[in-house]
Amino acid sequence: MERTLSIIKPDGVERNLIGQIVSKFEENGLNIAAMKKVRLSKHQAEAFYAVHKERPFFGELVDFMTRSPVVVMCLKGEGAVAKNREIMGATNPEEAADGTIRKLFAKSIGENTVHGSDALETAKEEVAFFFAESEIY
Repeated sequence: MERTLSIIKPDGVERNLIGQIVSKFEENGLNIAAMKKVRLSKHQAEAFYAVHKERPFFGELVDFMTRSPVVVMCLKGEGAVAKNREIMGATNPEEAADGTIRKLFAKSIGENTVHGSDALETAKEEVAFFFAESEIY
């Protein structure tokens, strides 16, 4: 059973989309192993997105992710990493498949409503960033 991290970003939380987004995961065979609503500090956002530090959008990303609360989830299921990415859709909502979270809810490529781990190894690190093992069921 794989685990992956999903984040409902500030634009999704601000627009009260939490329930609709969680339903998409559950309807597609992923289980919520852990979930919490948090307000990321600048330091946390910079650490979480450190892989993008040299990219021109890094500062905007950090500002966006710290502007209001996010919902972080550990999802589990068969092929959870790939399944989550399929449910989310392409980063650019204009290119996302119909019925995906980003096609349905994202405002733009920058405010694309959700984050998901891109690989199994990344998922392990990202889940551990937000959750102690004792919080995951």
